[in-house]
Amino acid sequence: MFRRTLAAILIIGAFAACKKKDNHPATVIPYTANAQHISVLTQHNNLTRAGLNNQEKKLNTSNVNAAQFGKLFSLSVDDQVFAQPLVLANVELASEVRNVVYIATVNNSIYAYDGDTGYLFWKKNYTAPGMRAPLNSDMTGACGGQYQDFSGKIGIVGTPVIDSVAQTIYFVARSTNGSAFVQNLHAVSIIDGTERPGSPVLITATYPGNGDGSSNNVVSFDPQRNNQRAALTLLNGVVYVTFSSHCDWGPYHGWILGYNAGSLQQQLVYNDTPKGGDGGIWESGTGMAADAQGNLYVVIGNGTVGLNGDPTNLINRGESAMKLTPSSNSLTINSYFTPGNYQFLEDNDLDYGTMGSFLIPNSNYYFTSCKDGNIYLLNKDNMGGYNAVTNQVQQTITLRSSSNMHCQPAYGVGSNYEFVYIWPENDRLQAFPFNRSTNIFDIPNEIMSSASGPNGQNGAMISVSSNGTAAGSGIVWTAYAAVGDAEHAVSPGILRAFDASNITKELWNNNSNPADYAGNYAKFASPTIANGKVYLATFSGQVTVYGLK
Repeated sequence: MFRRTLAAILIIGAFAACKKKDNHPATVIPYTANAQHISVLTQHNNLTRAGLNNQEKKLNTSNVNAAQFGKLFSLSVDDQVFAQPLVLANVELASEVRNVVYIATVNNSIYAYDGDTGYLFWKKNYTAPGMRAPLNSDMTGACGGQYQDFSGKIGIVGTPVIDSVAQTIYFVARSTNGSAFVQNLHAVSIIDGTERPGSPVLITATYPGNGDGSSNNVVSFDPQRNNQRAALTLLNGVVYVTFSSHCDWGPYHGWILGYNAGSLQQQLVYNDTPKGGDGGIWESGTGMAADAQGNLYVVIGNGTVGLNGDPTNLINRGESAMKLTPSSNSLTINSYFTPGNYQFLEDNDLDYGTMGSFLIPNSNYYFTSCKDGNIYLLNKDNMGGYNAVTNQVQQTITLRSSSNMHCQPAYGVGSNYEFVYIWPENDRLQAFPFNRSTNIFDIPNEIMSSASGPNGQNGAMISVSSNGTAAGSGIVWTAYAAVGDAEHAVSPGILRAFDASNITKELWNNNSNPADYAGNYAKFASPTIANGKVYLATFSGQVTVYGLK
């Protein structure tokens, strides 16, 4: 059984480069103090989900410009890419030590490319034998039979996670023969894509309850209706997989399933609305956050709140943020917050939990938001519970009501700034200064870009890079649909770079030069920045790679 540690995911991995003789087994080179390359092993860099790579030594505000920075090459794949590309540094493949980028497609394929040259090491398809990847048209009851959140196949969608110590990548692939639907958790070698012992495992689950779709006081997992949308989480030897829905096609529930990372045996099942309904978990594709103590943090979308008219009953927790502690074979709610107007949110499809939520690094605070334009900053250890009169939270920030928060914000810190960056749809890019003395955002001093931004129902996906807190190294990278409403249509994409210390200064964007065009926008896939490269997923059968010319 492979050894796994929380540290392997909580920090950005780094491994020393070294050579071995030809024909030696491929391996990951162990960490040494002078390693220069970094890895991105999980969605938004680490388990805070804050989206910051603060070890980027090549790209800075002086060289990311039209003259020096641009498109280098593209990595071809067989279909759309919903998952954020992941990077593992210093892997020995083909007798060379390489930085490898791993790409998952909706056709259930995984690709391992040299992230610096574009050389393809291996690719494999993980569709179940005798089946195919499901299609949006297979979701016959979603959106009244007019389901367009996906435009075609629905295979691997949630961002995988890599265990660098075990040399394993985990992901969920979906398959169907047109009538039966299955979802399988895979654990495969990063070296050649072969399945680990016990892989794949069929995803099934039951939970006590008389909620929607139950039978004999048991709620069962539905592999057709339950959508594996959010990124996977690897924490203390357990791979966590979460589920939402397809266009609220019921009956469905929000599920969190935990699997032993070595054996793939299911060891934990949690259902967030077992005596109600709905409660999907998706957060614009962001994975659950986790802290160093092993607690998980998640925000639940629309769904039943409480039981028998008591919104404080913890049985059903739709429209809520939660701190969850693994306990026996399930999860215990350690703390929670439910907005006082949860019923209004529920009645008007104004879900809490649409935005990618994250833990502000080196703090006790959890950054969350709701479709109604409200941002809730929560104390992660005392979230505020439920109060019908006043929300007992650390801070509330109200944006436009049209800022529906289908977006992934991110965090950055420099020698003279500390910001959370957010760019909701129908709004502008904003930088909220976080004040460490008060532990709230200094909203009167927020910075707002004048750049026109995303419209419709999809905001920007943001990542941040910097070289520690060095002046002039911080860059905010934003990806969104350049035109049109990306909720129900495939739209051209745009990648833009802004000075992290002053977002009113745009450094570069890929639409300024036709040669830098990436392709169609990949919904809810943030740019991946690693080792002087920017890897951008697209819906155009490729991941586009940018860097210094």
